[in-house]
Order: sequence, then structure tokens, then C-alpha cells
Amino acid sequence: QVQLVESGGGSVQVGGSLRLSCAASGFLASSACMGWGRQDPGKEREEVATIDRKGSTSYADSVKGRFTISRDNAKNTLYLQMNSLKPEDTAMYYCTADFFCGAWSEYKYWGQGTQVTVSA
Repeated sequence: QVQLVESGGGSVQVGGSLRLSCAASGFLASSACMGWGRQDPGKEREEVATIDRKGSTSYADSVKGRFTISRDNAKNTLYLQMNSLKPEDTAMYYCTADFFCGAWSEYKYWGQGTQVTVSA
């Protein structure tokens, strides 16, 4: 069955960097649209970045120029490189996937999440 397992979260100071990884199993990552979302308690779930089957990417305005989504098809793994981190980036980050490739909010498959905390 489809499984997404995130790793790479942690605590970092303002301006620091982290790279999140998402190991996909049960399907080929290249056959799906994949993305990263985040949610902080008390806030709405937010789309961060997506990548489609062709490798085209999209980003939330709040992370453009700082975050980069990528996919290694040989490793069947999705990544999110996060640079110049800000306190407002603090959240649980989720790896997501869908074969229909509609709106991100309707992506069917979600990982368990990895916590990112940015402190001043």
C-alpha cells in the first residue's frame, strides 16, 4: 500500500536550513503528484510546495526563493530544502501524494509528519 515517511525535521535558529525527506513506498514517486504541506496548531493547513509528474514545481508565496522541492526518482524520495528559515515556518510538515493531481487540498495520501521549529 502507499506509504509516505518523512524525516529531517528538527529545531533550528532563524536563518538556518533544514532538508526534509519523504521516502515513498508502494508506488513510484514519479507516477504521482507530490507535495509538502504544513500546519501549526490553531492555524489552517497550508500548501507549501508541489511537484508534478513532469517535474514542474509550484510554491506558496511565503516560501518562494527560500524553499526548493525536488524528487529523486532512483531513490523514490521527495525532498524539501528549506533555507533562510523564519519563526513563522514553525509547523508540522507533511509529505503528500496523489495520482489524480487535482488541488493539493484534496491529495489522498499523507505521511505522519515531521516537526520543524525555528527559534529566534
